[in-house]
Amino acid sequence: MSDTAPAPRIIAITNQKGGVGKTTTAINLGAGLARAGQAVILIDLDPQGNASTGLGIASEDRITTTYDIIIGNARPADAIVATGVENLSLVPATTDLSSADIELFSSERRSFLLHDALRKPAMEEIGADFILIDCPPSLNLLTVNALVAADSVIVPLQTEFFALEGLSQLMLTLREVRQTANPRLRIAGIALTMHDSRNKLAQQVEADARDNLQDLVFRTVIPRNVRVSEAPSHGRPVIDYDPSSKGSLAYLQLASELLERDDT
Repeated sequence: MSDTAPAPRIIAITNQKGGVGKTTTAINLGAGLARAGQAVILIDLDPQGNASTGLGIASEDRITTTYDIIIGNARPADAIVATGVENLSLVPATTDLSSADIELFSSERRSFLLHDALRKPAMEEIGADFILIDCPPSLNLLTVNALVAADSVIVPLQTEFFALEGLSQLMLTLREVRQTANPRLRIAGIALTMHDSRNKLAQQVEADARDNLQDLVFRTVIPRNVRVSEAPSHGRPVIDYDPSSKGSLAYLQLASELLERDDT
């Protein structure tokens, strides 16, 4: 990367509530950005490794992982593997990450390990436009590392009862990270996911989210779509698995909207 080339935009995709489409959004937003010509690296920071599985990386092929990066045994450049999607690479994860909290507890810079790894000179060789971080579904040390490393956050929000209530705890965490470790951290957007337009409750949750959070909520809404659910079992983003499906078109639109926001 030359001196004039911009640094990659680092986005953490997080929600401490599971089952909201977090990993699905990480995979398919990454694929959508890649389809738009952006060089994307997806960092799987979830010990479940679902993003790695969803992009077709078998467990035995995850030789160097995010665990190695977090504990300082490897550089991100050493862990990057190609996926079946042009312009989209992955740093895979395994269950080894589960022990990271305990192993790193005594480290003075335990919240900055991913931040430091992603800003080493070796990262310049990679030339990424975006680095997306798929966080675990909890506010643990791994998630804090992602928030400290990130420029911004995308929050997938399922359009269901209690969705906004759960968001309040995440907002408090973001505020604390801004005050203590990463003052530049901002919310890139809130993505409404798993939306059933025929359901009155889903419509009400969307209306409440837009009333309360206004422009933070992306215009694009991700529908509940069987093709989106099927794609991970085939190790492919829905954009490749069924390009004409409603879910695929929605994630392409979300990527376009993110790029549009990035330019403003």
